[in-house]
Amino acid sequence: MARDIDVVIEFRDVSYRLEKGPLLLEGLNLQVRRGETLVLLGRSGSGKTTTLKLINSLLRPTQGQVLVEGRATTDTDPIRLRRRIGYVIQEVGLFPNLTVESNVGLVPRLENWSSESRRARVQEMLALVGLEPERFAARYPRELSGGQRQRVGVARALAANPPLLLMDEPFGALDPLTRAEIQQEFQQLQQRLRKTIVFVTHDLREALLLASRVAFLEGGKLVGVYTPQEFRRSSNPVVAAYLDAFEGPRSPE
Repeated sequence: MARDIDVVIEFRDVSYRLEKGPLLLEGLNLQVRRGETLVLLGRSGSGKTTTLKLINSLLRPTQGQVLVEGRATTDTDPIRLRRRIGYVIQEVGLFPNLTVESNVGLVPRLENWSSESRRARVQEMLALVGLEPERFAARYPRELSGGQRQRVGVARALAANPPLLLMDEPFGALDPLTRAEIQQEFQQLQQRLRKTIVFVTHDLREALLLASRVAFLEGGKLVGVYTPQEFRRSSNPVVAAYLDAFEGPRSPE
């Protein structure tokens, strides 16, 4: 029983097929534990984003069940479900006509927080992601750098204090130096907050840096789940090929 309490998300024999189209995900069985960062790793088209969107009911499984906190997504109101899940995407998705303060405070506003509570929470979240509220709250997204917009996206996802955070290639559009800085900041942030995070990337270095565990997908199927250390040592030929593509062939021990 104790093990089940620690499972926040569970995929039970989940498949997803486009209507009159190909099978994008097949027979997925996977658990996400409370407080971990589970990275979904794989090449383009492997099923990573499909898996992520099944969690917040942007997609519904063709077969099987996705459970969030013990309840099937198909039995849950999708709007209520999404408001309990922070969501960060590569292009951030900030509303260009809203200030940073209004963007970050959007979900608390929808949840009918008082204006004083929203303002205090926005200031707290901006400070948390390294943006001074006095400088940035009144700005519009177009007045921010790419790294600053990404930080605002993270602040918005955390504003209503959701227990679960989904991140889909969140740093992929950033230049290498900014990306490395934000990866380090994200790592420090997770050590403080201990959220349950599902993080999509195809970047091996990013996966091994940020993951508690790595779920590796290939062709819509789960190859395996590994700690970063286990992934590096894996003898699975598909995993080995992925490692070789990024790091070069491993020398025999």
